[in-house]
Amino acid sequence: MTVHLVGAGPGDPGLLTVRGAEVLRRADVVVHDRLSHSSLLDLAPAAAERISVGKTPRSPSTPQEEINRLLVEKGRAGLTVVRLKGGDPFVFGRGGEEAAALAAAGVPFEVVPGITSAVAVPAYAGVPVTHRGLSTSFTVVTGHDAPWASSETDWEAVARVGGTIVVLMGVASRGLIAERLQAGGLRGDTPVVATRWGTRPDQRTVRTTLAGLGAAEISSPAVLVIGAVAGLDLGWYEQRPLFGRRVVVTRARTQASDLAARLADLGAEVIEVPTIEIADAADRGAALADAAGRAGTYDWVVFTSANAVERFVAHLRDARAFGAARVAAVGAATAEALAAANVLADLVPDRFVAEALVDSFPDAPEGGGRVLVPQAADARPVLADGLRAKGWYVDVVEAYRTVPGRPSTHALAAAREADAITFTSSSTVTGYLEVAGADAVPPVVVSIGPITSATAKEHGLDVAIEADPSTVDGLVAALRTALQRTGDGTSTDL
Repeated sequence: MTVHLVGAGPGDPGLLTVRGAEVLRRADVVVHDRLSHSSLLDLAPAAAERISVGKTPRSPSTPQEEINRLLVEKGRAGLTVVRLKGGDPFVFGRGGEEAAALAAAGVPFEVVPGITSAVAVPAYAGVPVTHRGLSTSFTVVTGHDAPWASSETDWEAVARVGGTIVVLMGVASRGLIAERLQAGGLRGDTPVVATRWGTRPDQRTVRTTLAGLGAAEISSPAVLVIGAVAGLDLGWYEQRPLFGRRVVVTRARTQASDLAARLADLGAEVIEVPTIEIADAADRGAALADAAGRAGTYDWVVFTSANAVERFVAHLRDARAFGAARVAAVGAATAEALAAANVLADLVPDRFVAEALVDSFPDAPEGGGRVLVPQAADARPVLADGLRAKGWYVDVVEAYRTVPGRPSTHALAAAREADAITFTSSSTVTGYLEVAGADAVPPVVVSIGPITSATAKEHGLDVAIEADPSTVDGLVAALRTALQRTGDGTSTDL
């Protein structure tokens, strides 16, 4: 039994340490605060208990004594417990109090440091806390208005230390802090940068001066940087092309990570709404396994999706099982999945739709030939019918089924407020409309290809743009085109 006090970093899930991810993946219980990014909780096993103990300013919160008691109780039960805290647990995170309670109770614990917001948030705002010629040091101070914090801090002495001043939890007392720093000798025109929700997709930066800090429109949680370095503006995070945009991704949860990661890298806030899930065939794969065992007896094996490839090759000893059979793929992603299994597709059409594959497919030899098509249970019949029209004997085998997903109510609510939605297949269109409704479709609809677009239009949706080519890269490029930055501003000068 061990309780791990893990620093989650300031918000960007990519800033979680490797060690933090390791212990999360084997946690029995995750006790988390309100600053933890929801995707970090997904790293824990599905069966892990998740307990929110987040503290909210001026609102009901879980008392620290109750959190300590909970950690001791879960630790004594022989469970692997992760206490997931924003930033670093030992930098104004009360991790020391929790460690002391565990030590007093004889419960083993580990401290996993996190990236503190005192350094990360200024970096994401484009402000180095030290800079040659401007600042050789920085001081981190809590601005919390508890009696032991800001009101007891010798702010005049902090002002005289020089260098950069970084204030955490100081929004409510910023006026008092500004007055006392000026009383300590700092000029009223000293630059100040305040960054709210730093390192997150909804990061917002306000630039002001020490004299104007008290009246500036700043909401918590925010990090304040005071000093000459705050006059620098090396912004990069808020300048990314999709920053401030909320985009819905509707792929199955197991397939959404690549698209979601690419959009997040461009600055988008990604809302994953898994409207479909990939399930086993109705016979649990028995027919697929049998067909895979006879792959070498066919002239062609034709794959319509990466899902079909992955399910099919799982039944093969290795690529030699294809024998003399040639292999075709509808689309680059399907061909890439084959390549990952060391199989090079012999035929990939220029357009990534079944109709294009039929057009480019050779006619059957005299006397016919045999084609195997592993595909989804609800796949369109156009491919098999088209190949039969060319004289081929076609065996269709069910490789998998798409079933309705179960997105959370939180994800559906967030999707309603999004700027755009991406559809990667016809089933994601129908699945989204089934679970969310037409009134929850964001204003910009982006489709991966003509078949998906046709399904969307059949259901009354206005497709703003279609990917060309019909790949994830094409989809991302199309989305960027549809959501050109309008200069609505993510930084405010006061």
